[in-house]
Amino acid sequence: MSILTVKNLSHGFGDRAIFEDVSFRLLKGEHIGLIGANGEGKSTFMNIITGHLEPDEGSVIWSNRVRVGYMDQHAQLEKGMTIREVLRSAFKYLFDLEEEMNEIYGRMGEMDEDEMNKALEKTAVIQDMLDHNGFYIIDIKIDEVAKGLGLLDVGLDRDVTELSGGQRTKVLLAKLLLETPDILLLDEPTNYLDEEHIEWLKRYLQAYENAFILISHDIPFLNSVINLIYHMENRKLTRYVGDYDNFKRIHEENKKQLEAAYERQQAEIANLKDFVARNKARVATSGMAKARQKKLDKMEIIELAAEKPKPEFNFKYGKTSGKTIFETKDLVIGYNEPLTKPLNLHMERGQKIALVGANGLGKTTLLKSLMGIIKPLSGEVTLGDYQQLGYFEQEIKEANYNTCIEEVWEAFPSMTQYEVRSALAKCGLTTKHIESKVCVLSGGEQAKVRLCKLINAESNILILDEPTNHLDVEAKDELKRALKEYKGSILIVCHEPEFYRDVVTDIWNCEDWTTKII
Repeated sequence: MSILTVKNLSHGFGDRAIFEDVSFRLLKGEHIGLIGANGEGKSTFMNIITGHLEPDEGSVIWSNRVRVGYMDQHAQLEKGMTIREVLRSAFKYLFDLEEEMNEIYGRMGEMDEDEMNKALEKTAVIQDMLDHNGFYIIDIKIDEVAKGLGLLDVGLDRDVTELSGGQRTKVLLAKLLLETPDILLLDEPTNYLDEEHIEWLKRYLQAYENAFILISHDIPFLNSVINLIYHMENRKLTRYVGDYDNFKRIHEENKKQLEAAYERQQAEIANLKDFVARNKARVATSGMAKARQKKLDKMEIIELAAEKPKPEFNFKYGKTSGKTIFETKDLVIGYNEPLTKPLNLHMERGQKIALVGANGLGKTTLLKSLMGIIKPLSGEVTLGDYQQLGYFEQEIKEANYNTCIEEVWEAFPSMTQYEVRSALAKCGLTTKHIESKVCVLSGGEQAKVRLCKLINAESNILILDEPTNHLDVEAKDELKRALKEYKGSILIVCHEPEFYRDVVTDIWNCEDWTTKII
């Protein structure tokens, strides 16, 4: 049975087409991975099917009474609400039913026999719905999901407005999972999850009986939970049975077959045109020339998709830094309260260090404390000599209304426009992207603009806070290669072991320093 049917969908922004005549069908229980390069329209597709965006053409039809759960990264969490209250709101429809049942019980003393029988029938139906949906074990369900995503460590009585970006995402994800909708729509849910909780989510989705559509560039995670791939490329959506590895194999085979057919056809077209040119003027052969011209006119021309620019990240290494990168003495970081025990850390030139550990332990706070962006609660940070720092920030919350060209030009005013365009193109951005405002780009495209600024400034130390979030597979592979080749020192926060293990020389686990109970 079809849960969702999309017919002849077309959509674009300005003169940039995103989809052309796309059709799609979701069946009950299907576990779909929605994949494609940054900017191909995956999040736009999600926004269209959830009704947040009206398509230019086509229709989106949901079957009756389907409960859709969409993880909205921009959902507002109300000040004064605790994590527990937000999670309990996932069961609002059940609390409303309980309230309705209690209200009926409260009026029973005023009812005649006929009204009483109808009321008892109604309360029996409500009671059955409450029992069937686990109303009386809600708190057990909440604790189970909260534990799986690491929210019990944060404290369920904590005000949601005090949470870090990663913790906030966990709350929204936990609420969504507790709602157990008929279809889950998940847009890069692992971006702010640490390794332990990605593993829990993997097991949860493997056992999930209902349908889901998952956008993720974390291929090991994607492979472990899906059974179908829909690939978004060149304004089309193509279905593949199996996992990402199977898709990649078939996609490459199809691409080679199309290229071979294109070459054969181009050779045939050249031969036909040559014959027509040589023979159309001669009376004896003009008939054959006309026949070949007709064949040319009727021929369905094979078109190869334009090659997407492949990202090319090459960090500019500056002068050699001093031997010591930083040293801390009894450093305690945090805001209103300490996040760590007193830290005595030392980093030397040439080290490449990954900071790992659960969300909310202060990885980002440590980076900012080392750079002097925020003051430590106590202790000292001593920086070495001759430092040229390159910083990739995890989240940029303010909307950026610069075009990509303006954004890079502001950072490098001595560049020509040609040089700015060339630098952005090397990061895998097309001409359309380069001329667009930064705020209308996808998360991955915005990350590429920020990486463009980073790689074009000389540095000898890179501080990278979750640089792989939103990047597509090709961009992640290229960034990994560039970091391995970088001659300077690196301090990186990353939740993907497949990415950082081959890059770093040391791994520092922040759970060893935290003041919290893990």
